[in-house]
Formats: sequence, C-alpha cells, structure tokens
Amino acid sequence: MSDTSAPTPSPSSTIDFRKACSWRAVLAPYARPRLGRSLLDVGTSLVPYLGLMVGMYLLLGVSDWLVVAVSVPAAGFLVRTYIVFHDCAHGSFLPWRKANEWLGVMCGLLVFTPFQRWRHQHAVHHASSGDLDRRGVGDLLTLTVAEYEALRRHRRLGYRLVRNPMVMFGLGPTWAMILAPRFVSRSERLRIRRSVWRTNLALAAVIGLLCWLLGWESFVLVEMPSALLAGSVGVWLFYVQHQFEDAYWQSSDSWSYDEAALKGSSYLRLPKVLQFFTGNIGLHHVHHLSTRIPNYNLQPAHDAYPVFQQVPSLSLWDGMRCVKLKLWDEERGRLVTFRQARAGRLQTGPTSPVGAPASTP
Repeated sequence: MSDTSAPTPSPSSTIDFRKACSWRAVLAPYARPRLGRSLLDVGTSLVPYLGLMVGMYLLLGVSDWLVVAVSVPAAGFLVRTYIVFHDCAHGSFLPWRKANEWLGVMCGLLVFTPFQRWRHQHAVHHASSGDLDRRGVGDLLTLTVAEYEALRRHRRLGYRLVRNPMVMFGLGPTWAMILAPRFVSRSERLRIRRSVWRTNLALAAVIGLLCWLLGWESFVLVEMPSALLAGSVGVWLFYVQHQFEDAYWQSSDSWSYDEAALKGSSYLRLPKVLQFFTGNIGLHHVHHLSTRIPNYNLQPAHDAYPVFQQVPSLSLWDGMRCVKLKLWDEERGRLVTFRQARAGRLQTGPTSPVGAPASTP
C-alpha cells in the first residue's frame, strides 16, 4: 500500500453489523496512519497558517484592513491545524506515539491549548458522550428539562447565558481558547499540571518576544482575529456534533458506546471546501466509533459501509438551526428549545429532576 492510497476493506456485504464483535475491528483497516498523507496534512495546515501569519506581519505597514482580510483564510488553516492537534491527541496522526505527542505539543502552542490536559479531557468526552450520568468533562453542559426547572432563577439565567449564541460563539472562544486553558486545579494529576505550566511559559515567552519586537498592538491585530474566528468555528462544530434534535442521551445503565456514536454523533455534510478546512470532522459518527482513524481516512470509511447512510445527517443550514436547541426532554427523547420545554410543561404539569449533572452553571 502506498502512502497516499486509501485502505481497501473487505466488501461491506460480507459484514453483519448486528453480529460484529467490535466496530473498531470492523474499521481497523482505516485506523492506520500513513506518513506521506499525514505530512501532506501538515503541509496544508500548519505551513500555510504560519506563512499567512508572517504575511500579515509584513502587511502591517501597508493596510490594517488587508491584514484583517487575510485573517479569514488564516482562521481556516488554524481550524485545520486544530484537527492535526486533535488527531495527535488520539495517537492517530503519525505511526509513532512520541511523534504524535511532540507534534501535538507544537500544535497546542498555535491553538493556545495544553496538549496533555486536553487529551485527557477529550478522552473522557469520548468515553461518556451521551451518558446523562457522566456530563461535565470535555463537553458542553446540557441540562434536562426537569433539571432546568428545578434550578433557582439566577442559575436558570446563568444557563441561558451560557447557551446564548452571542455568548457561546462570541465570548466562548475567548474563554475556551485563551483564558480557561491557563488555569489548572491542584487536584489534577502532576503531568497534567506540568502540561499547563509548560504551555503557559512557552506562550508567555513567544508572545512576549513578539510584542517586544513588533509591539503589542501589532500582535493583537495579527493574531487575535484569526484565533477568535477559528475558535468560533470550532465551538460551533463541537456543538452541532452532539447537539441536534434527535441526539442520543441515556442514563448509564442503558448507555451504549456504539449507539452513542451512531445515534448521538452527527454526520455534518459540508461543502467540499469547508470539509477540507474542518479536516473531515463532520464525519463524527465514524470518528466516535474508532478514534484511531486519522482525519483523511474518515470519508473512505464512511463511504465503504452503507449502514453509515442511516446515521443522523445535518446540512450546513441544519447545523445553524440546531443552535436554538437548549434542553434534553427525557419524556420525548429529543433536544428542545426553551419555548418547547415550556409548552410541554404546561401540557403535562411540572416534573421532578431525575438526577443532577456533574456541574450546573
């Protein structure tokens, strides 16, 4: 097999998915990183992003508006860089564990994120996605209708603010990318705390040097627009991957990893250019079934098995509309808006909370 060729699985007609002992075994032919293809990903993500950063610094004396304009494609390549970072965290991007870690740490500096801690939190997300009893780590807090109604007024307001699109996609990236990763609890494992400290020191050194050489105004004008735009796109992508009307939420005793992947992870059908910049992450059902599949093998894996045509599918417009969904209605088994939750309460009367999530706003 050449570096650039896609794996060839056994014919899909020979596989009975109801009897398959493991989805990971079924998808194993795609869970093999190819060095040449991975290097191509680096050449179409980190390299153009860093090149555009240099170009924007050179444009500072020409036109500030031109700098801002160039920040738009730079944001696209930063999102793509984040996908490389993401694959490294899963150990799926390069054939060697240490190489994944080193590249992940480097990408982490570009996306302002400590690699070790994000890898741990993201692993928890994959192990608990769709589990009502294990919410709160590596995901967006989602309350049930009953839990929301049981909150005091100020906590309801806090939840509404967090789920407000202006906050979630406007202020959210600043908090999620710039501020929150700078802090770590003493209760965290030592290696995770060290990851945060080392990332903070490295960022302080790099940012301090750039501000000293070029001025802090130039640094903010060049770095922040692309970082915040990429952050907004990233938050939206993470949102629609698990926050759609017919999503999957179950209590731990009924929860299934495979069902959570197939029913609770969306297939976001994006135009090809957007699929390129988002590194195929819209094929999220395949990714959740087997995290060791590198991003460039997600589409071939999806196309190989007709069963994947039955997973929840969202268009770009569908993804935009999902933003209005706020609460999980356990009785109806779907995500609802605040208005729908209120209408349901008026019809059925008040309900009792079924168990508090890991944290509440």
